[in-house]
Amino acid sequence: MPNIKNVAVQMDHISTVKIAGDSTFAMSLEAQARGYNLFHYTPDRLSLRDGKIFAAVEPMTLRDVEGDHYTLGASERVDLSTMDVVLLRQDPPFDMAYITSTHLLERIHPKTLVVNDPAWVRNSPEKIFVTEFADLMPPTLITKDVGEIRRFREEMGDIILKPLYGNGGAGVFHSTRDDRNFTSLLEMFAQMFREPYIAQAYLPAVRKGDKRIILVDGEFAGAINRVPAETDSRSNMHVGGRAEPAGLTAREEEICARIGPALKERGFILVGIDVIGDYMTEINVTSPTGIREVKKFGGADIAALMWDAIENKRNQAG
Repeated sequence: MPNIKNVAVQMDHISTVKIAGDSTFAMSLEAQARGYNLFHYTPDRLSLRDGKIFAAVEPMTLRDVEGDHYTLGASERVDLSTMDVVLLRQDPPFDMAYITSTHLLERIHPKTLVVNDPAWVRNSPEKIFVTEFADLMPPTLITKDVGEIRRFREEMGDIILKPLYGNGGAGVFHSTRDDRNFTSLLEMFAQMFREPYIAQAYLPAVRKGDKRIILVDGEFAGAINRVPAETDSRSNMHVGGRAEPAGLTAREEEICARIGPALKERGFILVGIDVIGDYMTEINVTSPTGIREVKKFGGADIAALMWDAIENKRNQAG
């Protein structure tokens, strides 16, 4: 029997969720279907007091009905160590607020199982963690040095320039070798970001899609292909990308086999990687998405697989 009764979900407010494609909603629905008590809170409600982590949580009931998808009960202050599982699911930006929440949640993990492991989430920024597998990536540069970026573009020709801690396709630019806006782009990045940027060789294969591959406890669970709109180089669905069903190529199977052990070692139960052509570009460990789309196209019920993995970890822990 699963050793789980109470589940708290740290997330952006449930009222803002677009349920048709929201992975956190799918995970929470599955938890509810298994009879767990669900509690909702936003990260600004976390508190550390005398060594204990508290949050103002609300009992949550969900319905898979657009426009009427949730009911929240009265708020109550709880010691999060009394929860069996906490889902760490608020969206980035991966900023100091996000990092602070991982420090706080680390105080209750693993007695209360935090998914994904907060210390490893903090130590594995998605665009930096992936560089541990440099041979699986396109040529990649992380820097704020303008001279380095200019040399990189001169060598590569077309490049993608994006913020190191961005998400959802925000601030992603495709710059060609003869782009006369390149200097202005670098000036804008310098004004907007204190941290380095990431530049990658542009992969023409992106026109055929940017594949999101989802792994549960280090094992392949499902995939969708995200095809960018004709007028955009980004494939993110909320900026116009189109989802379509997908399997794995031999190269993608190799990528999953290579990274799987590292994901398990870090306690990452749910991970989404991005693959363009033959290259992995990101490993998403904060709040990976795509599980509703996989199921919609006839793939695995990844929410169920995830909770199976969580139950196994809880049972192994005693």
